[in-house]
Amino acid sequence: MRDLEVAQITDAVKRLCIESNYYLGDDVKKRLQTFLNEEESPTGREVIQKIMENAEIACSEKVPLCQDTGFAVVFVELGQEVHLVGGDFTQAIHEGVRQGYQEGYLRKSIVGDPLERKNTGDNTPAVVYTDIVAGDRIKITVAPKGGGSENMSEVKMMAPAAGIEGVKEFVVDRVRRSGANPCPPVIVGVGIGGTFDKCAQIAKRALLRPVGSRHPNPFYADLENQLLVQINRLGIGPQGFGGRCTALDVLIEVHPCHIASFPVAVNMQCHVARHKVIVL
Repeated sequence: MRDLEVAQITDAVKRLCIESNYYLGDDVKKRLQTFLNEEESPTGREVIQKIMENAEIACSEKVPLCQDTGFAVVFVELGQEVHLVGGDFTQAIHEGVRQGYQEGYLRKSIVGDPLERKNTGDNTPAVVYTDIVAGDRIKITVAPKGGGSENMSEVKMMAPAAGIEGVKEFVVDRVRRSGANPCPPVIVGVGIGGTFDKCAQIAKRALLRPVGSRHPNPFYADLENQLLVQINRLGIGPQGFGGRCTALDVLIEVHPCHIASFPVAVNMQCHVARHKVIVL
């Protein structure tokens, strides 16, 4: 058994909140460069160049990539041989978010009640997903999720007979209906299976995978490629101005489901794809 002070969790979450909002991932930069070379629309190329320039400015000046610094979504893999000491685990995460958004000059976007709409003032509470795993380490991923892309996400409870064609039709149509709202080029997370809530969760988890990676199952890897091609044929283009680059990637995760069910979720992500990871 390994003792770990929860103050370390607070410090880690604070740093991840700031870094994920300041620094664009190398995988996204590489993908943007690829699409810059392939984009046929002059306006589309100009938009991609501005996105890349924006990332350089954010990095050098240590300012947010986007004014919407997101809902703090935190994924934790907690080793079962870790003994947390010095305070409450969940509150330590919230405190990390509170400090990160304050010290990083990040916009506070969370309202305490969805109907009363009063801002909490510190971007808490976070949304926390915790999995108990083997070992004596804690892996923490902070993935700020902007409102514009989240609003374009959707869960659909299909009939099992809908099959793969139903999945493709739903995913492509969701992107089509989203248009410019999620700030394309987007990354499309797809969850297939589980329950109503589980498929949404794994769709969001899919967005943590590196852009350009492929599902280990060749069947789903091929489906990711098919969907990416179909989406980029929609012509929405960078920031909705038209072009070939509507999506940087499509990433799929799956889970077993009930014989009578076939849930599918699409979690849209804007091009900044914010998430950072630390292992304690």
